[in-house]
Amino acid sequence: MKRIIDYRKLLGVTKATTLAELKTTYRNLMKDWHPDKFQDETQKVEAEETSKKIIAGYHFLVSISRETIAADADEYAVTVASAIADYEHKGVNLMVKFANGSSYEYFGVPRSVYIKLVNSDSQTRFARRHIYNSYVYRKVSKLATV
Repeated sequence: MKRIIDYRKLLGVTKATTLAELKTTYRNLMKDWHPDKFQDETQKVEAEETSKKIIAGYHFLVSISRETIAADADEYAVTVASAIADYEHKGVNLMVKFANGSSYEYFGVPRSVYIKLVNSDSQTRFARRHIYNSYVYRKVSKLATV
């Protein structure tokens, strides 16, 4: 959750910001912080670092936006219906790898919920009931199918 808050603060957006507004904000920030805009070498280096943070923040916020999640809802439903291949909890983030090769990251998952997941008879059933639609998530990867 801290990453979400930090990126929103960096880009100056809120939870209610639409994808179109986010894109406009991103473009305006990139115009202001583009390294080629600066002549001084120190400013150029600072602008390069800031622009990298802005790019990372933009891509991250796009991946968790309501519009992106709604567009990928059908694929997500198919993925979470498959079995869990592996999972890992770091801080308050839960990374779940599915049998179909997809990986999703869930934000704000407390350790107590993770422990219940580990100790449940069926991790897939527990996750369907208590994790998949309860926490902010983003798709991390999808293995290429041959």
